[in-house]
Amino acid sequence: MAERKPIRRALVSVYEKDRLLELGKCLFEAGVEILSTGSTAKTLQAAGISVTEVSSYTGFPEIMGGRVKTLHPKIHSGILADQNNPEHVAAIAELDIAPFDLVVINLYPFASTIASSADFAECIEQIDIGGPSMLRGAAKNHGSVAVVCKESQYEHVIKSIKAGGFTEDERRALALEVFRTTAEYDLTIASWLGTQTSLEIPDWFGLIFNRQDSLRYGENPHQKASIYRGGPVGIVSALQSHGKEMSFNNYTDADAAWRAALDHIEPCVAIIKHANPCGIAIGINIATAYAKAHACDPVSAFGGVVASNRKVSVDMARQLAQIFTEVVIAPDYEPAALEILKKKPSIRILTCTQSRITPLEIRPVSGGVLLQETDLINATGDNPKNWKQVTGTPVSKEVLLDLAFAWRSVRSVKSNAILLAKDGAAVGIGMGQVNRVDSAKLAVARAGERAAGSVAASDAFFPFTDGLEILTASGVVAIVQPGGSVRDEEVIAAAAQAGVAMFFTGTRHFSHA
Repeated sequence: MAERKPIRRALVSVYEKDRLLELGKCLFEAGVEILSTGSTAKTLQAAGISVTEVSSYTGFPEIMGGRVKTLHPKIHSGILADQNNPEHVAAIAELDIAPFDLVVINLYPFASTIASSADFAECIEQIDIGGPSMLRGAAKNHGSVAVVCKESQYEHVIKSIKAGGFTEDERRALALEVFRTTAEYDLTIASWLGTQTSLEIPDWFGLIFNRQDSLRYGENPHQKASIYRGGPVGIVSALQSHGKEMSFNNYTDADAAWRAALDHIEPCVAIIKHANPCGIAIGINIATAYAKAHACDPVSAFGGVVASNRKVSVDMARQLAQIFTEVVIAPDYEPAALEILKKKPSIRILTCTQSRITPLEIRPVSGGVLLQETDLINATGDNPKNWKQVTGTPVSKEVLLDLAFAWRSVRSVKSNAILLAKDGAAVGIGMGQVNRVDSAKLAVARAGERAAGSVAASDAFFPFTDGLEILTASGVVAIVQPGGSVRDEEVIAAAAQAGVAMFFTGTRHFSHA
């Protein structure tokens, strides 16, 4: 059995106090001498737990509103003294300093403070200085000191104290958690402070990801995979209430579907298959939106991932339950709708209440990463009022609304992307081709007779007239595209000859992934 090092003296100074008394009582009953600071000491003393205040021990008062309280040689010497090193033991004994066997610190809530949109001065005040210093010192000296940095560790800590102390392996594991925690804390501060400069793209950035779960396998069965949490927002934070565990591909498709649905203000449903939409629509309610989205390509929708930007209603759930669906994700579900969906044993039901998309996105490449601003539907060119009509007569309100819908929807389609739409629903989508002509052919083929009277959106300009001619020949009545080709005049002339209205947005939504 591994040897346990007993706990005789502990330093306790915590911001989070929900479980402080539980830990304090355990230490007190074990006969551990407790040193503490400020409000931590007062909380323990009020519960009848004997505490020595740090300021009394050091002979130096807390000053500057608590900014300086533990930054003292008597504290740090007691933390850093290697109790197996005779020289260290003699040095602190000569100065009448007793070593610590346990250090319990949790840090000021910097991350939650910046997330709350607090002002700059308040954020700066929540940068902990003494806490990380003591934690790192104790972690470095984990051969002599057990160090605790999170309330979630208290249950294990209490068991170890009652068992007679901590083993070497336990102290090493606690030290590792400290270095991970302080690294994340420092990185959060550095990243946030970097955003306070005028640089839109930072000249330095770092990220911390904590493994949330291991996955059965990756994109293919021979690939190992896990999912990591990098923040409080997004698919990783979604709550799964039913169905089989999520796979690697489920997560990538769910993320694509969720983003596509969030691109629209109206009730919207997006159906994704292999990272591309096979249906997307808006409606007067979410059930109508789902019916229209599914009608775009029912064959491809089989086994797809469905995202709704509104609460899933009973009417939508009844339709959804008729189709094999891998994942459904929404901000909420009507209770009866949830019961309908749960009758399908394999469907994965996710609830994601966070709708904010991260402003920057990262793509790994060999030897590094690419960082760019996330392509969001918020640029000037995404507002039809700012588009330039280059051919045709003024279009009806209905046609302009369909163009606006098609333009918002084409953002989620992998390039080259062509999307045909009618009555607030995609009716044909062409994507992922190495030329725009093939994408146009795919969109028209999938739309069939529905192409007549539809509108089209192209995520990038037409380099030649051929792709546009395929669309106009199918009966498309209006087209929206970024413009900007050296052959724009030829394309404009072809659209004019076909009698279709064409709009330039000046903004591109090309997705190369």
